[in-house]
Amino acid sequence: MKSILIRDTTREERERIVREALFGACGADCEFCSGCDNLGGGRIDAIYQPYIDGKKEIAEINAEYRAPFVR
Repeated sequence: MKSILIRDTTREERERIVREALFGACGADCEFCSGCDNLGGGRIDAIYQPYIDGKKEIAEINAEYRAPFVR
């Protein structure tokens, strides 16, 4: 498996990684979908924009997203 770290990927690769990870399972449009437990919260790909832009790693974004729910 190839590294998904920012330093090891291009912007185009990061876009593909996010797209495949989020939409690969169902390929559906996410507006008002609850298929991935987003509970109708709309598109979740926007939270990964900092990764695509090369500003934050996926692990950092995931940790920030989970932080309010983990005790």
